[in-house]
Parts: sequence; C-alpha cells; structure tokens
Amino acid sequence: MEEGRLAQTAPQEILRRSGFAVWPREFGRGLARMSTYPQARRYVEAEGRALWRRAVDRAQGHGPAGGDLSRGDDRPLYWARLGMSKELRQWRPGFELSAAQRAALLGRLERGSRGQDSIELPAGKHLLRIVVTGFDPFQLDADPRRSNPSGAAALALDGTTIRTASGEPARLEAAVFPVRWADFAQGTVERTLAPYFRHGPRQVDLFTTISQGRPGRFDVERTNGAWRGGYPDNVRESRTETVPIPPGVPTVTPQPQWTTTSLPYARIVAAGTGPYPVVDHTAVTEIPAGGTAPVERPDGPTPGSTARAGGGGDYLSNEIAYRATLLRDAVGRPALPGGHLHTPVLEFGPGNTDPENGQVTDPVLVQNRLAITRQVREIVTVAADSASGAEAGTS
Repeated sequence: MEEGRLAQTAPQEILRRSGFAVWPREFGRGLARMSTYPQARRYVEAEGRALWRRAVDRAQGHGPAGGDLSRGDDRPLYWARLGMSKELRQWRPGFELSAAQRAALLGRLERGSRGQDSIELPAGKHLLRIVVTGFDPFQLDADPRRSNPSGAAALALDGTTIRTASGEPARLEAAVFPVRWADFAQGTVERTLAPYFRHGPRQVDLFTTISQGRPGRFDVERTNGAWRGGYPDNVRESRTETVPIPPGVPTVTPQPQWTTTSLPYARIVAAGTGPYPVVDHTAVTEIPAGGTAPVERPDGPTPGSTARAGGGGDYLSNEIAYRATLLRDAVGRPALPGGHLHTPVLEFGPGNTDPENGQVTDPVLVQNRLAITRQVREIVTVAADSASGAEAGTS
C-alpha cells in the first residue's frame, strides 16, 4: 500500500516542514469520538474537504504557511491524505462497521481531499468555466521526495479567475487524481467530470488534464490511445489491457481505439507562454490494420489501427486524456475544447539526487515548480482566449 511509505524519512520531513503532520493525528482523534456510522460519514467527508481547502489555501498564499517548505508544494497534501487514510483503516470504532462501510468512508476521504466533489462552476453568461486536473507524485519507490508539477498547478489554480484577451472572466476549478490503475477502472475520472461535461447552466467550457511528462518541455498531446501498458502504479500494480470502461458511465460504442484533443494546440504552441518550449506532440504507437507488431507513427494513427500508446504514452496520463475526451464525445459535445497537457519533469538541483540525503527541497526545485505552474496558467489562458464565446475548434 502507498501508506507503507509514510514511515520513511522524506515523507515525515515533508509533513513536518509544511505543518501538515498534525492532520492525520487530529483526524485520528476525531474518529475516536464518532459513535455512529452516519456521524462518521459526515466527519470524514468534512475533514477530507478541509484538507483539500487547506492545501489550496497554502499554495495560493492564504493563511500561515505552517512551516518553511515552499507554499506551492503539492507533496504535503499527498502524504497527509495517506496519513489520514491509514488512521481510517486502523480505526476500531465502538459500533459495528462493515467492510463496505469502511470502504465507503475511504472513498469519501479520497474524493474530498482531492477536490473531486467540490468543483463549483458558476452559472451565467459572459463567464467561462474551466476544469483542470493534476496527479499525485509517483515513482516513489525510486525517490520518495518526488513532487508532481501537475498537482502543484491544480492547487495553484483551483477557485481562481483569469481574464481572457477579450476581458471575459474565466473561473478555474481543479481536482487531483491518484496514480492507481484500479481507481481509473472503477470510474473515478468519469464520476468526477461527467456532471460538468453534460449540457446545462454550469457546463464546462474548457478542460485540461495535466500530468508530468518529458524533461525540458511541455507537450500538447494530439492523440490518446485505448491501451494500458502495464507500468507499475503507486501501489505497485501493473495492468496491460484495453482501457476498461466501467458500467453506468457515458461512453461511445463500439469503444474507439483513439480519441483526439480539441484544445487549440496550434495557438498554444505559437503563443510563447513561458520559458519552456511547447510542442504539438503527434506521435503514437499502433498495430496497423492487418498487422501484428507495434509500429511508431510520428504523425498519428493510421485508419483501422489498434492502439499501443497515445501521444502521452501508455500510462495513466494517456488514460486520463483518453477517458476525458471519450466522455466529451459520449455526452454529445465533440467541439468542447479539451485535452491533455504534459508538463516538464520537475527536477531537483544539481547534486541533490540522493533520496537518502535528507534534502527534500532546494531552490532549483522550488523555482522550477513555480515556473511550470506559471506557464500552465498562461497556456490555460491562451486556450481560454480561443474558447471565449463558443466551443472552439482545434486550431
């Protein structure tokens, strides 16, 4: 389990230096006071949402920092959530609690502490509604100090307003997703996004799923593939299969092998949004129609081919892009601007490469995170400019 990494030095240092070490302890004390399941359900939901709100406030400079760790750091939220879920798994209440009820409580904690159930898009005209999503840190067995710039960007953008070139305001709401195959197979992406993708007074006008990608560049991923490549996730599980669509969610039948971005990629690439280059990334890996072996295609898939990797690869960053754009099409909004953005890899400074050295941060890491977050905001602003007034095309 992910919670098993909590005992390592780096997670404890991150929690201590951010002021978030108190959250699991206080959460456990609160659980001990619960006398009924309904009471526990309300408490867990409220505490999950409060953790998300505290992480957002800290990232956006509201209230005390709680420690000397950079305010924009996404890692305190990740490790505090795991500390709380560990308390919840170990809790032995004074009333009968079934396995299903405990699982439901864990689900409420997950959704609340990820911002997934607190997306609040305002109604009304002359206002754009935008949803962005990020991910937890990953590859933590190699280095438990790792941060994910997509999660940091989500915290920085949640609940903020930007102005398009025309002066029209755009409200941004954000959520963060786990790096776990099973959660995606169970529909966490569709459950979170579907209420806002459907037509209605609070429908989203633009969406961008975001994850960490390649060193030194942003990529706007043109094509997403219906394939899981099997790389281990944060609970060390591997899945190699066609992306499974859970029952009960809007989808397209038969399931397509490929979906495409509807972000204004040409304008984003040309805009000069910051220090990192932005690439219109078109490459995929496919099994051509009638073939048996995977082939790399620099300019996208050929007709009738079977997906083996989208532009974003065959991991969960490709999968969230595939699921979100498939949902876009399934609810009858193919022109809704949306797709996937890969950020540069967030790197520590030269010499700070040893996970055992006790240095969980450094000035280079902080500056890189700030630069990536600023450029994400600028890229989203360019996309919002194109979406202003109508569901835009792709270029």
